[in-house]
Amino acid sequence: MKHFLLTTLVCFALIPIAIGQQLKSPNQKLQMEFALQKDGTPTYNLNFKDKAVIKTSKLGLELKNDTKSLLNDFSVIETKTTTFNENWKPVWGELATIQNHYNELAVTLNQKSTDRKLVIRFRLFDDGLGFRYEFPSQKNLTYFVIKEERTQFAMAGDHKAFWLPGDYDTQEYDYTTSKLSEIRSLTKAATTENVSQKSFSPTGVQTSLMMKSDNGLYINLHEAALIDYSCMHLNLDDKNMIFESWLTPDANGDKGYIQAPGNSPWRTIIVSDDAREILASKMTLNLNDPCKIEDTSWIKPVKYIGVWWEMITGKSSWAYTDEYPSVKLDETDFSKAKPNGKHGANTANVKKYIDYAALHGFDGVLVEGWNVGWEDWFGHSKDYVFDFVTPYPDFDVKGIQAYAKSKGVKMIMHHETSGSVRNYERHMDKAYQFMKDNGYDAVKSGYVGNILPRGENHYSQWIVNHYQYAIEKAADYKIMVNAHEAIRPTGICRTYPNLIGNESARGTEYQSFGGNKPNHVTILPFTRLIGGPMDYTPGIFEMDISKLNPENTSRVNSTLANQLALYVTMYSPLQMAADLPENYNRFLDAFQFIKDVAIDWEDSKYLEAEPGDYLTVARKAKGTNNWFVGNVNGNVQRTSTIKFDFLEKGKKYMATIYADAKDANYKTNPQAYTIRKMKVTNKTKLKQVSVPAGGYAISIIEEQ
Repeated sequence: MKHFLLTTLVCFALIPIAIGQQLKSPNQKLQMEFALQKDGTPTYNLNFKDKAVIKTSKLGLELKNDTKSLLNDFSVIETKTTTFNENWKPVWGELATIQNHYNELAVTLNQKSTDRKLVIRFRLFDDGLGFRYEFPSQKNLTYFVIKEERTQFAMAGDHKAFWLPGDYDTQEYDYTTSKLSEIRSLTKAATTENVSQKSFSPTGVQTSLMMKSDNGLYINLHEAALIDYSCMHLNLDDKNMIFESWLTPDANGDKGYIQAPGNSPWRTIIVSDDAREILASKMTLNLNDPCKIEDTSWIKPVKYIGVWWEMITGKSSWAYTDEYPSVKLDETDFSKAKPNGKHGANTANVKKYIDYAALHGFDGVLVEGWNVGWEDWFGHSKDYVFDFVTPYPDFDVKGIQAYAKSKGVKMIMHHETSGSVRNYERHMDKAYQFMKDNGYDAVKSGYVGNILPRGENHYSQWIVNHYQYAIEKAADYKIMVNAHEAIRPTGICRTYPNLIGNESARGTEYQSFGGNKPNHVTILPFTRLIGGPMDYTPGIFEMDISKLNPENTSRVNSTLANQLALYVTMYSPLQMAADLPENYNRFLDAFQFIKDVAIDWEDSKYLEAEPGDYLTVARKAKGTNNWFVGNVNGNVQRTSTIKFDFLEKGKKYMATIYADAKDANYKTNPQAYTIRKMKVTNKTKLKQVSVPAGGYAISIIEEQ
C-alpha cells in the first residue's frame, strides 16, 4: 500500500543566494516563495490559483538574554527540494488509507555575525503549507530560551473569521464570527463567560483559526506536531492585517527552552476555494511522525454511556459527602463520613448503567466521582489530594468490574487531576497499574483548575510535556487516553493513536451551563477538529435541564435530530451517548440511530459545508457497505440537497431518515422529529429541511 517517489535538488553556493526559492504543490494550484530581505530577514508568501493567501511575511525567533536573535543577518547556504508520496493506514480514523503527498523545500541559513545555522523546512501539499524551524547540532547554538517566536501570517484582506480569544488556559468559549478588524472591539465581550480571563491581548486569538476571504478562499491557520514546545496563539496587527505567533509563557514568562538539535512544531496553512476541502484535509496528521506503538491491536474505538450528565446537570454529585473539609476525615476511611445522598458513582447506580450498556450494545461505561477527594478538589487542601486508586465506600471496584465483565461491558476510568500535575505524575504508574488490575483499558483525564504548584499556564511548554508524558506512559500500560482540559490537538494521535480523544473545546457540558450558540457545531469541525477528534459527548434528548435539576434553568440549544447527526459530523472514535437512560427510553425509535451508527470509518465524503451555517457528511462504516449521513444546521432554516452517488453502483439500500419535524424548534419544540424509510441507490437525490440548530441523520444499510 505504500509507494515512494523521491527527487532531490540540492543547491550549494560559495556566496549567499539572493534569489527567491519557489515551490509548487503536487497539483500546481498552490505556490510559495522563500526569500531574504536586504537585511537578511527570512520571508515567505503563499498563493492559491494565483490568489494571495499569505502576503510576504517574516520568519524568525527572538531569543532571551542573547545579544543576537534568530531574526535577520542570514544568508542562504543550501537549499534542498524533495518530493514525497506515500499511502498509510491509520489505526482508526475517517479513512482507511491516507495519502501523504508533498513537495518539500529545506533552506539552510547561516547567521553571518554569529555563525549560527537555522533550517526552515517547507512542505507544500495540495491542501496547504506546513513549515517549521530546525536547529541543527552546532557549536554556537546549543541551549537557548525563546523570548518570542516572530512567525508572521500576513493576510490579504479583512477576512471573515471564526475565532476564540487568546487564552493560555482554556478553549472553552463559544466562537465569535466577525471581520478581523472587529476582533479588538469584540474580545472583551467574548471573554465575559470564561473563568480564566487570561486573554493576553485585545487582538489575540487561538488556533485553529478559520477564515473566509471576500474572494472566496477558505483559510485555516494552526500548528501540527506540538512536542516539547509552547502552544502557539496568534496576535493580530489589525492595521496591517498581519498575524504574528504568540507563544504561551511559563510561570516565569519564558516561551520555550530549546536544546539543539531540535525543532519547532509545524506552522500550518490549509487553503481551498471549497469549504469541504478544509474538512477533508489530512495535512495536520501527515505532518506528524508515523505511529510509534508497534502493537496497536489493543487500541479500539469506543461507544459508551456513563455516570456523567447527571452530575453535570446537578442532579447528582461527584462527592460522596458534604462534610469535608469542615470536618477533618480520615483520608483513607471515608466510611466515617455522612453520605450526602446525591453521590452518583454508587454501586447500585453504576450497575444500572452497565445493564443499559449491555442491553443496547455499548462498549463501555464511564464513571466519574468514584474516588475519594472530590470534597475539596477545588480548594486543593493540604490534607488531601487525589491518589487515583482509593474508591468511596459506596463504590465496589472489584464487584463492579466482575459485574461488567459478566455483561460483556468494559469500564472506563476517570482521573481528575484538579491541575495538580506533579501529584498525578507521582501516582501515574500506580494508577495505571490499578486500572489494568481491575480491567480498565481507557481513562478520561481532567485538568480543571489552576496548574499546581507554581501556577503554570495550561498550554506552556512544561504542561505540554506533561500531557505528552501521560500519553506515552499510558501506552506502556496499553491504556487509551481521553484528555479533557488539555492542550488542543495537533495531530499527535497519528504517532500515539492511544490518544483516542480530547475535549479541548466547549463541549456539550456547556449546554448545562447556560447553553452553546445554536451554530456552534457547524464551526467546530472547521476549527477544533482540524487537529484531531473531540469527545464532544453528544446525544442529549431532554433539552430542558430543569427536568433533571429544578435549580438548573439551562436549555440545550439543539433539536433532537441535530443531536443524532453529531455522531457523524463530529468525527471521533470515542462517542458517548451522554444522556440518562430514562430519557433514551422515552425516544427509543430515535435512540436506534445512536445504537446503529459506526465509530470507525472506511471512507468519508463531505457533501455540503459552509462554516457557521451548515455541514453534511457521509461516512462508510469500516468493514461494511453501510453508510451514515449527518447534517447539522446553523441559525437559519435551510433545505439541504444531496446526492447518494457515493453509494456503490448496482446496489440497493434501505435508508432510515431521522429529521426535524415541520414544527420543530430548538427553543420551544426540540423533540419534534420524524422517522421515515426509503429505498435508495447511487442515483437517488434527497431534499431535506433542517430548522435552525436542527439537522438530520440517515442510516443507509445495504439490502442483501
